Amino acid sequence: MVAVFFSIAQFRIHTRFETIENANFGFQTVFFVKNLLDIQEFQQFDNLDLIAHEVVEGFITGLHRSPFHGFSVEFAEHRLYNQGESTKQIDWKLFARTDKLFVKQYEEETNLRCQLVIDTSSSMLFPYSKGSQHLFNKLSFSVYTAAALIYLLRKQRDAVGLTLYSDEIEFHSQPRLSPVHAELMMGKLSELLQPENHRLRKNTNTTAILHQVAESIHKRSLVVIFSDMLDNEKTDDLFSALQHLRYNKHEVLLFHVTDHKKEREFHFNNRPHKFIDLETGQIVKLNPWEIKTTYTQSVNEYFNELKVKCGQYKIDLAEADINEDFKQVLFTYLVKRKKLY
Repeated sequence: MVAVFFSIAQFRIHTRFETIENANFGFQTVFFVKNLLDIQEFQQFDNLDLIAHEVVEGFITGLHRSPFHGFSVEFAEHRLYNQGESTKQIDWKLFARTDKLFVKQYEEETNLRCQLVIDTSSSMLFPYSKGSQHLFNKLSFSVYTAAALIYLLRKQRDAVGLTLYSDEIEFHSQPRLSPVHAELMMGKLSELLQPENHRLRKNTNTTAILHQVAESIHKRSLVVIFSDMLDNEKTDDLFSALQHLRYNKHEVLLFHVTDHKKEREFHFNNRPHKFIDLETGQIVKLNPWEIKTTYTQSVNEYFNELKVKCGQYKIDLAEADINEDFKQVLFTYLVKRKKLY
């Protein structure tokens, strides 16, 4: 029997997985196992800032300009156009008169304020292996992506803040521009990569945390969430928390971080497995193939509902598969964003 660490999916499982319970499997759902992807090149934790630097410099070469921008309210005056800026606000009538490029500047024009929000609950440690130094999981994927975003945003002098949470807020800093604050955030992210800091049986309360974040940061911020969106609360309550962010005028980007092969396709060998819940320690013994069809149908139903809700609330959803290179996932999103904004 293969021992597998997983996380019980907590999205209204009592109703969504009723067919599984009726089949006498004695559990509610399964979320799960090991996918050993060697990330030895990223195991020097002190070099997280260097990694972010190298990744972002490559992005800038490909993008030519940043895809992130602040907001404006009311026209105030003109300023000279800087090469590389968006041409959207150029006053072409003034150009016709002066033969010079001027940009329309607005009252309350500001650099972007960005709040990075990272789920650090035990389910984010999937795939989990005791004592492994070379395991790329949902949490490390989120950390590297967040570090790259911090560097990118600071390079264009935008303020960045960081929130780390599980069933409660573990760390929170408001967006700031100072180098000292950037070092603090990079230090906190680096700590998340160290196995000795990983703790099992940490539950999730994404719903409550997002409500807190919505009220605690400046309106019209960019809120970037990294989470597998597995929560103890009801699905409607979770969606309500996302809607709260939009109601407070925040722009929301959700990196939905999952292991597609295991968590969505339920790809396991056809032999008995012992699943061990990362958040509760609950043990379930079963043959994955016996429930694969029901499981994948239920999980994909939830993920599709999440996609629909994000569309309704105008939340930017980025599906992040940890089996893909985090640099490519981020770059693909940035290219898409550049075309949209």
